[in-house]
Amino acid sequence: MEQTKKQYADVLATCEDIFRKKTKDYGAAWRILRTASLTDQIFIKAARIRSLQQMIESKVAEGVEPEFIGIINYCYMAMIQLKEGVVDEVDIEAEQALEWYREMSRETQELMEAKNHDYGEAWRSMRVSSMTDLILMKLLRVKQIEDNEGKTLISEGLAANYQDMANYAIFCLIKLKEENEII
Repeated sequence: MEQTKKQYADVLATCEDIFRKKTKDYGAAWRILRTASLTDQIFIKAARIRSLQQMIESKVAEGVEPEFIGIINYCYMAMIQLKEGVVDEVDIEAEQALEWYREMSRETQELMEAKNHDYGEAWRSMRVSSMTDLILMKLLRVKQIEDNEGKTLISEGLAANYQDMANYAIFCLIKLKEENEII
């Protein structure tokens, strides 16, 4: 578990650095996005990953790693939007955005540690392609929950699904790094 915590922290540091730099470039323009729009952005990233995993040759030179990072960062943005609400104009500075981002990443890591304990790091035996499929399945669940105006009868809510997707994406990056020494 200690190895996982270190690897997880390394991936998070990369994701946070990209979030911080993009927030410096663009501000917190994403604050105007409704969660359904963020869900669609995550879907685009996950669909591209699946497509790249099935292709022999791609026409855009980027690999799957930036897409997994995008999934993680969009999940945290969606969680922020769920908690803080959607706005019509940018309402925060970069430092506030980063503070909220860190709060979402901490909560998501705590969930990972609890589940990882209970499941005995089962994700380490999974294929990256299987975790990609699970992210896509979670996206379909999120879309259904959004279509139901956020109401569920027995299922986890939106935030829990975003957390699971972020954690699967982090696990994928850990596995890819172990296999190919990326990031």
